[in-house]
Amino acid sequence: MADGRFVSYLRVSTEKQGRSGLGIEAQRKSVTDFLNGGSWSLITEVVEHESGKRADRPKLTEALRLCRLHNATLVIARLDRLSRDAAFLLNLQNAGVRFIAADMPEANEMVVGIMGIMAQAERKRISTNTKLALAAAKARGVRLGGDRGVVPSTEAQAKGGAATKAKAMNRAADLVPVIAAIRQSGTTTLNGIADALNAQGIPTAKGGTWSATQVSRVEKRAP
Repeated sequence: MADGRFVSYLRVSTEKQGRSGLGIEAQRKSVTDFLNGGSWSLITEVVEHESGKRADRPKLTEALRLCRLHNATLVIARLDRLSRDAAFLLNLQNAGVRFIAADMPEANEMVVGIMGIMAQAERKRISTNTKLALAAAKARGVRLGGDRGVVPSTEAQAKGGAATKAKAMNRAADLVPVIAAIRQSGTTTLNGIADALNAQGIPTAKGGTWSATQVSRVEKRAP
């Protein structure tokens, strides 16, 4: 049973297939059947006319941007509608967007599971090395324990701040075309833009509602 917000991504390989509807209707039905029941809302449907061999797909980029804006999940009819390339799927994971395939709902968990197994193996390796190092230090007479509080280095703090700033800049870039469209429609005040964003169901970065101050901050961050 599906719950939450979704953006549907449908893909055909050629413009001819897109015009004829071949493949699209079947994909749309699969998505509809998957979403049937539960508490869900479909933000929009995005259709791509590109070969699965290409990774630079503008409509997929648009769908991912909409997912980030609305905190939605990307839903596809079949896993191969994205790509058979495992590296591409991992890149999709890095895009910060949840996705699910109607024909294989567990695929999302599978991808995350693979990454989790790799991370677990790395954590185990680090843990083993740490224990060996502590045992060696103890054997040398080093006193262990005491205050283990760690103060991040200036470099670490700078990196954390840069990552936070980059995330905010990326969020602002996603919002630029939305705010531009609102202004073009005749709404130019910050309060009016905030109301329009709220009306469209687009949450703030922290999941709340928009205010004039937040709109101003986004516009100042925008590239």
